[in-house]
Amino acid sequence: MSRRLFSELHPVTYAISVQKMRFIRRVHNWVHRASFARQDHSQELPVLIYRHNSLIRRTLGNTATELQDNKAVSLGIAAPKVDRVVIRPGETFSFWRLLGTISRSKGYRDGVVISAGRAESGVGGGMCQFTNLIHWMVLHSPLTIVEHHHHGEFDLFPDFNRQIPFGTGTSIVQNYLDYRFRNDTEQSFQLLISVTEEYLRGELRADSALPLKYHVREKDAYFYRSAGKVYRHNKVTRTATDRRTGNQVLDELLLENDAVVCYDPALINSPILDERPYANLEFVEESRIR
Repeated sequence: MSRRLFSELHPVTYAISVQKMRFIRRVHNWVHRASFARQDHSQELPVLIYRHNSLIRRTLGNTATELQDNKAVSLGIAAPKVDRVVIRPGETFSFWRLLGTISRSKGYRDGVVISAGRAESGVGGGMCQFTNLIHWMVLHSPLTIVEHHHHGEFDLFPDFNRQIPFGTGTSIVQNYLDYRFRNDTEQSFQLLISVTEEYLRGELRADSALPLKYHVREKDAYFYRSAGKVYRHNKVTRTATDRRTGNQVLDELLLENDAVVCYDPALINSPILDERPYANLEFVEESRIR
């Protein structure tokens, strides 16, 4: 039986742990001071870099549909707080700095939150879909990601109209786990965010065209069984092509996932291998050493 964490012992110990993490976050922010991006409603930058629409209501296992409807309400409240933020050269985008505090008094509702690899409900649950959208667009640009957390150890929900590779999501917790990126280029970028009945819509724009075109792809994607569990494996890579010459100038591995499937394997619409392919055993051993 695994040893329980201090935060899992009692609601009081959980509250103490949260306050500890928030204090550490404040200290970190003070030590690593940055110039943060702000909203600028006076302009819409002219060049579209990338556009993506994220479906709001999804089939997430046996998650109550009410939580999906609540998420739509919460996203509708949050979107205007980020819409039209301009990230100028040297500035850092911080999701929580723009969004502020989430509470029921501000209209946010209970949605799906992830805790210790489990889906639960909590105020403002579903905000990670917001940062997922932003992160996916940022990956198609030269912007520098400086803070990113994700649920790489767990595959929590069966696929439902998946549009982006597994594992490219984000994990955020109000006031201490943020999503941040920095503009290390010489041009300005802007996020346009809106909500419709069906979609959370996003655009990444800039004041001039980029010299490179970015592509993010999934490779080596499969499910396999090991020690009585089912795992999901994939790699996510990014390439960049010079728009002027057509030459590829970047080819990098962004991440490699090896996640435990936390739902009924009968919901997987792909073959499940009896074991992990031999070519990836070296990665398994390295992961265990870490």
